Amino acid sequence: MLTSLTVQNYALIKQLQVDFTQGYSVITGETGAGKSILLGALGLVLGNRADLSHLKDKEKKCIIEAEFQIGAYDLESVFDDLELDYEALTIIRRELLPSGKSRAFVNDTPVSLKALQSVKERLLDIHSQHNTMALSDKFYQYYVIDALAENAPLLLSYKKALKQHKNAVKQLELLKTQQEEAQQQYDYNLHLYKELETAKLKEVDEVETLEKEIEKLAHAEDIQINLLESVQLSTEEEIGVQSLLNKLENALSKIASYDEQYADLYQRSKSLKIELDDLVFELEKQSEKVESNPEELEELNQRLTLLFDLQKKHFVSSVEELIAVKKQLSEKVKQVEDAADALQNATKEVDSTHKITLELAQKISKNRAKVIKKFKAELEQILSNLGMENAQFKVQITALKNFSEYGLDDVSFLLASNKGSDYGPLKKVASGGELSRIMLGIKMILSRVVKLPTILFDEIDTGVSGEVATKIADVMQAMGDNMQVITITHLPQVAAKGKQHYKVYKEVKGQETETHLITLNQEQRINEVAEMLGGKEKTQSAIEHAQQLLSIN
Repeated sequence: MLTSLTVQNYALIKQLQVDFTQGYSVITGETGAGKSILLGALGLVLGNRADLSHLKDKEKKCIIEAEFQIGAYDLESVFDDLELDYEALTIIRRELLPSGKSRAFVNDTPVSLKALQSVKERLLDIHSQHNTMALSDKFYQYYVIDALAENAPLLLSYKKALKQHKNAVKQLELLKTQQEEAQQQYDYNLHLYKELETAKLKEVDEVETLEKEIEKLAHAEDIQINLLESVQLSTEEEIGVQSLLNKLENALSKIASYDEQYADLYQRSKSLKIELDDLVFELEKQSEKVESNPEELEELNQRLTLLFDLQKKHFVSSVEELIAVKKQLSEKVKQVEDAADALQNATKEVDSTHKITLELAQKISKNRAKVIKKFKAELEQILSNLGMENAQFKVQITALKNFSEYGLDDVSFLLASNKGSDYGPLKKVASGGELSRIMLGIKMILSRVVKLPTILFDEIDTGVSGEVATKIADVMQAMGDNMQVITITHLPQVAAKGKQHYKVYKEVKGQETETHLITLNQEQRINEVAEMLGGKEKTQSAIEHAQQLLSIN
């Protein structure tokens, strides 16, 4: 509920601060006194667009601050979604600077206008004859019936289930499309895959290995000649390296005992002899291995050519990349070969989610059907009390073939204003005054079952008088038992029913005009209601009538 409103430097308001209470409150004042300014200030603090024309003093900033007690509204999740600090007593502030810039804060946290408007929807509901067309909005009609049917938990589950079902359908269609495309490419992909499979690609760098082997085989004769020549140089009698090393070793052995240095030289010659013997052994071994093999050379060249051709064909530059291509082709081939199982699983998911969604939608429909009769009877009784004795109201529910965001029902509010007339959509058959009373009746019924935000009725009683005005006041007063209701009115019958009475008036100070809002005490209320009854020249009868109206309250 709205607990207080503070306004500085807005339109004709220089400084204004007012506290509001729970229940039914009224605001009165002469035409042009500034009631619309008050509504404008409330709209501005809750996210309406601002411009410099709103500044009373163009050199100073405008500040509007509203306090709301929201502990009973379960708004924690809304604040979490907007990343705002939740406080049971929430303060919303809007500032309009002389530069034209504006700022908004919720509990001292800066917020965007979009976020502010999201909060506004949960805090304040402003109604006038100009915005009762919301009654014809499908969203609002579903909202009313589902609120009465207590469908909120079911609708939450239904929307989650519907989302899962739509995703399942989407996945099935996507899979079918992919399968069709894959089937068209299947034969070609299978051919490419088998070609790579037959190539028996190896993880190691096979190309480099092949190139080295080919290089060896291509020069086998030169390699063998040089290996044999090396053996000959090492083993030839008298002048071979082995023979010379033997002589060196023998010479040094004769002097090794004379000095440690000579002994070291002798050991080194022995080491050289051992190393040479090992080298000669390896040379002979390698020379025996080397042989010219044109067939093997041809095979290796063919293998290398195959790998290069495959790389060129698949636009890659290595065997590793060819292996990756092979894996991709395998998946594409497998996708087609496993299509039946994949389609079966996707179809099962569609059927399963459809069943869950359908069961929830049917429960929602059943709950709606249960409350329609009582809702119709209650609303028609209220409308009868409000001067629409012959009005007949109908909630028409038509089954849908496909799921909508609201289930399997199309909900429409219809009205027959007079006996014998046909039912028609509200926007076509109801006048502005009738729409106002229908909205009032619906809000009255909703207030018993839903924790509604503060409702502000802006002269919703325009065009009625006498007993009907009193009945309208009774309805708003009854609504005030369950919630905060504030109404701006010109009717004394409506004003007299208020628990709190506020008056808007203008005051001229020098060259300036200012709008004020005050809370009236009992004596001031009598005078205000008497003035509403008989004009500024309050007669004794008007005062007595005012006292009578207020005593009834």
